[in-house]
Amino acid sequence: MKEKLIQKAQELRQHGFTTGEIADELNVSMDTARWLTLQKPTEEKTDAPTDFAINWKSIGGNSARLRYVSSALSDMTLTYGEAEVVCGIAVSGVPFATMMADVLEDMTGFETSLAIFHPNKHRKDSDETSDEGTISTNFGTVEGKKVVIVDDVITSGKTAREVIHTVKDLGGEPICVTVLIDKAGLSEIEEIPVESLIKVSRL
Repeated sequence: MKEKLIQKAQELRQHGFTTGEIADELNVSMDTARWLTLQKPTEEKTDAPTDFAINWKSIGGNSARLRYVSSALSDMTLTYGEAEVVCGIAVSGVPFATMMADVLEDMTGFETSLAIFHPNKHRKDSDETSDEGTISTNFGTVEGKKVVIVDDVITSGKTAREVIHTVKDLGGEPICVTVLIDKAGLSEIEEIPVESLIKVSRL
């Protein structure tokens, strides 16, 4: 499994993916993605960072399953009130967010729009100490709205924190973060509740 991840990470790097994009594509931490891209096939491998690689292709490759999972995520958000905007974190949070906006509209009867967040880690000239991502102007706005933030996996919570700050800076009100899998075991980020279908705990 490790060799396949190394090969895939290095193929993605050759195609111009940033470390952040590789981490998202393989559902691993930035440290793990960096480690994977630095391994040489002929050299002995150094110890990998402690991490879990997540493969949810059985959900992502099937629109019916994706909708069922998005419905479950939507149901969990209702505890925190009615969202006016569902903000998906690019790339892997977008399919869930798109379906969730539709499902929440059906559940509540209120119009729910879709916003897309592009994290700083996807930029080629990314400054990893920066906390500046952007919300796409091609989709819904978060200004003055109650916002649910959606991603596939939380690894450290850094990207979710980045979205929370951006939404607040733009005058929105984040009401919760929802994810398919929480690898960090977080109950909140920046005092915003985190809901996940699956929490991974290291023993």
